[in-house]
Amino acid sequence: MDMEYLPSYEMSWGTLGTVRPFLNFHAKRDALNIQTALEQKDAPTLIKILTNRSNAQRQIIAQIFKTITEKELSSGLKKALSGELENLLLALMMTPLQFEAYRLRQSMEGIGTDEEGLLEILCTRSPKALANITSTYKEQYNKDLETDLKGETSGDFAKLVLALLKKKKIVGMVQRDTEALAEAINQAKADPGPWITILTTRDSEHLNKVFVNLESEKQETVDKAIEKAFSGDVRLGLKTLVRCIQSPNLYLAQRLETMKAAIVQGVMVSHSEEDLLCVRVAYLRQTGTSLYTALQVAFPSPGWPFGKF
Repeated sequence: MDMEYLPSYEMSWGTLGTVRPFLNFHAKRDALNIQTALEQKDAPTLIKILTNRSNAQRQIIAQIFKTITEKELSSGLKKALSGELENLLLALMMTPLQFEAYRLRQSMEGIGTDEEGLLEILCTRSPKALANITSTYKEQYNKDLETDLKGETSGDFAKLVLALLKKKKIVGMVQRDTEALAEAINQAKADPGPWITILTTRDSEHLNKVFVNLESEKQETVDKAIEKAFSGDVRLGLKTLVRCIQSPNLYLAQRLETMKAAIVQGVMVSHSEEDLLCVRVAYLRQTGTSLYTALQVAFPSPGWPFGKF
């Protein structure tokens, strides 16, 4: 798929997502069919229904399923399925905010922290979305997201993560911001403070102008400048943030290139109703291969539903 296709998709779908509301939607019929499919462990039917309904429609199905069976649909999916397919269909049954809260929690659980998992959400979501995710995280886990992030990170990386969680938009001057970033990395020991402050408080249009100026002055890309000046997790965080500012669709496409099931699931479920068509275009331009074809190669099982997105 290329950019020439986007206008027609946008007109007919009204969105740049790949999952849209099912037009001939009948929630009770879907709930009854799912009940039968669960009893028979009929994965193809479950996939067919749940990947062809919007999240809002899935929530209605779950409510009616509970009324009919007096059981949670998610519990039925856990009994009937296993492995990555179970994980994916359970993810589809969460609300978008619940899923993002879940992904953040997963990134912090177990041995070690998945810094890239945290950064994907914190760098690509708007301040309003992050505020809503924070509230949902509290409701879902009875924990404070900011406190958990503080406990899982440290040093300059912790400062960056917390600034991302509470990022806001403040008007700045392009030349002044360029000078501040340049000065911060021209010191004997680079100071990430101005980078964290400026990159988390300006809009992307402003920051891209700053990046152009900085690259002209330094005669190297911003990515390369960060690579030289910083180290460790804060370098990873700043590089990821810059990539998201420059092109969030390309960044997500590059995440999908890993073809790791958990990453693919996270990106595709999170963005399936928002902007996954744009990510698919970026993937094609980046790799020369359509995302659909790449997924068929990476996950050849006929029961694997990523191609449904």
